Amino acid sequence: MIKLKTQEQIKTLREGGKILAEILDLVIEYIKPGITTGELNDYAESLIAKFKGEGSFKNYKAAWAEKAYPASLCVSLNNEVVHGIPDHKRKIDEGDIVSLDCGLIYKGLYTDMAKSVGVGKVSKEARKLMSVTEEALMAGIEKIAPDVKLSEISKTIQGVIEKSRFSVVRQLVGHGVGFSAHEDPQIPNYLSRSFPEVILKPGMVLAIEPMVNAGGWEVDTLDDGWTIVTADDSLSAHFEHTVAVTEKGFEILTLR
Repeated sequence: MIKLKTQEQIKTLREGGKILAEILDLVIEYIKPGITTGELNDYAESLIAKFKGEGSFKNYKAAWAEKAYPASLCVSLNNEVVHGIPDHKRKIDEGDIVSLDCGLIYKGLYTDMAKSVGVGKVSKEARKLMSVTEEALMAGIEKIAPDVKLSEISKTIQGVIEKSRFSVVRQLVGHGVGFSAHEDPQIPNYLSRSFPEVILKPGMVLAIEPMVNAGGWEVDTLDDGWTIVTADDSLSAHFEHTVAVTEKGFEILTLR
């Protein structure tokens, strides 16, 4: 069931989204070769506390997971698509793609955001992959307006990605957000009859998040039960914004 948000609730989500965007930007500025993924999570958690928020990922128990997620920040490197678990023994190297995904609870409401960045000098393929993934996100967002079919977003995102000969991850999708970390509707980044058609209405709040692989779309799950990796070991990138459907179009809530 899709739950619409009031203007007052969207105002709070806007406040929380602005904070989340600042947190993610500060964590990105903190990245350098030699730092550990665990240190990035520690820094993110200190920022969340500073802004009087709460990390929505920490201790989150997905229906398919055997154990709860142990951190506030997902840090996924290179061939890791999403849900990489931070580790104080795992160092980030020059040339890595680092994908950061973070959820924030602020005044009881949830926002979600992700960015992928390159560390130092990265490969041409990595730069293109990140650029196309962000381009696909923004193209999908620009389709959002009242009475538009959700499948138009999916079709647009898929078109941008496949035009560049990259692959859309199919086992993972975007989602509604606001009252909880994950709500209806599910938002695939590709056209599929497996998902019910949804007509957008003002008050919907959506987490749009293309996950894109340089190789094939297939993915695997590591033994930790959370980290999703490309099946062919190719690079992956991930971008996400929380977006409200407005009377006239859309508003990206996760902006500084």
